[in-house]
Amino acid sequence: MELLITTIFIIGYAAIAFEHPIRTNKTASALLTGVLCWVVYIMSGTDTNLVSAELYEHLGQISGILFFLLGAMTIVELIDAHDGFEVITAKIKTSDQLKLLWIISIITFFLSAVLDNLTTTIVMVSLLRKLISEKKTRMFFVSMVVLAANAGGAWSPIGDVTTTMLWIGGQVTSGNLILHLFLPSLICLIVPLLILSFSMKGKVSKPDIVESSHTEKTTSFERSLVLALGIGALVFVPFFKTITHLPPFMGMLFGLAVLWIVTEFIHKNKNDADKDAYSVIQALRKADVPSVLFFLGILVAISALESTHQLQDLAQW
Repeated sequence: MELLITTIFIIGYAAIAFEHPIRTNKTASALLTGVLCWVVYIMSGTDTNLVSAELYEHLGQISGILFFLLGAMTIVELIDAHDGFEVITAKIKTSDQLKLLWIISIITFFLSAVLDNLTTTIVMVSLLRKLISEKKTRMFFVSMVVLAANAGGAWSPIGDVTTTMLWIGGQVTSGNLILHLFLPSLICLIVPLLILSFSMKGKVSKPDIVESSHTEKTTSFERSLVLALGIGALVFVPFFKTITHLPPFMGMLFGLAVLWIVTEFIHKNKNDADKDAYSVIQALRKADVPSVLFFLGILVAISALESTHQLQDLAQW
């Protein structure tokens, strides 16, 4: 049984890694892997009631991670719907390549610690499209954004999905994480920045900016308010956990609820079509649900390895 479950997991993980060559979405592979691992486990002659109880116990921990991710994704989508990130872009006036590189990298580094590295990369790449018209130059900036986002996400409990899972599981604490990893993460940002600084010269040309329909219908106050509340809700989560001792996803849902109420209030006088574009319901439609299901599949598969004691045996070996 253990060998078969391990084989299924390895094949499933390989399918995830090679999703583009085999043209199968990694979420489908992850879900299939997770289900098959538990099917083999429950059909191996073990007490079915015991296996079901173990699965439900694991799902309690997994659901906390998934609700946390879904809440964070929704908050980010809500900020983006209100063009909240335009508040950051509007303050970047320089056209000097070197200055812009440092500004973008530092913003990415700290923003990634609050959001997560993937979301921050997507947001910053979107911003770069509005700041740099020349594609080759933009690619240099994008490469630095990826490095800065991964470096920034490493020292925060909510900056990277893997770290978040460790933090929720109690394997690491936010204080020690920041204390021990901030400086190494900063070095990971500064070293490539210094290397690229020797090749970045001249000015960048900005593309012709076309105002989005959202910007026309949201005021500067609304954009700033939603950005501040959204970032504040994400930053508040570790404090919420420390104060209440409740799981982090409760703090995330609390922040989402507050933001939901505030956005409903500030758009109450608009027509239904306009309100829908800025609603949490619309943000939920745009949230990356496949990624949530991907983590569900992976975590369910790993929980099967844990329940059959394979992870424990490997750790001891």
